[in-house]
Amino acid sequence: MTEGIRLQKYLARAGVASRRACEELIAAGRVRVDGEVILRAGTRVGPQSVVEVDGRRVEPSSARWIALHKPPGYVCAREDPQKRPTVYDLLPADLRPLFHVGRLDIMSEGLLLLTNEGEAAHRLLHPSSETPRRYEVALLEPPPAGLTDRLLAGVELEDGLAAADKARLDPGRGRRGATLQLELHEGRNREVRRMMKALGVKIRSLKRLALGPIELGRLRPGEWRDLSEKEIAALRGDPTG
Repeated sequence: MTEGIRLQKYLARAGVASRRACEELIAAGRVRVDGEVILRAGTRVGPQSVVEVDGRRVEPSSARWIALHKPPGYVCAREDPQKRPTVYDLLPADLRPLFHVGRLDIMSEGLLLLTNEGEAAHRLLHPSSETPRRYEVALLEPPPAGLTDRLLAGVELEDGLAAADKARLDPGRGRRGATLQLELHEGRNREVRRMMKALGVKIRSLKRLALGPIELGRLRPGEWRDLSEKEIAALRGDPTG
């Protein structure tokens, strides 16, 4: 079959997982097309094909993207072995099939995107996209001298040098302590927290303000909203929509 779309792309559009994860599902023999187990990811499927994953039929649906303000104390997972609350507990039932784009650690808060477009999500997070991530870091103690310069120059972590693309310090006044505005593009696991720890900086809170072109804006903790068509187009790299 030369028409149709590749199976892993079909699955990603159906919100099963990212395209790479869908390729792994296919290789594991968990995907059937018209009753036949398919082991080759490049197989093409058409609009009349019956596609099943683990015996459950899946079909591409309309693209859905939402922005959620993740509060502290929630895990970015569908289920947690320790029975802690997850971000899916904050969503209505019809949004729970969406999967989260990247993650925030349990004590961090801020912008989390969820979608059923696996391929676009994978592209957004891939290191080659260099998607900027903007954070606000509230410090627990007065900042050390030259903090922003050190962050811009790079901090040596166990997985290599990590550097901020932008760093601005607000010293704060009175009871309001200092805050850092940071922008990075790598998205390593707990990168900001590890950078702060390596520099001996104790933090009070960590909030993600933006991911790529999407801003947290006025969303309150636990609230969510649908992205606009313009925002979705920007995520896909098509600013004209």
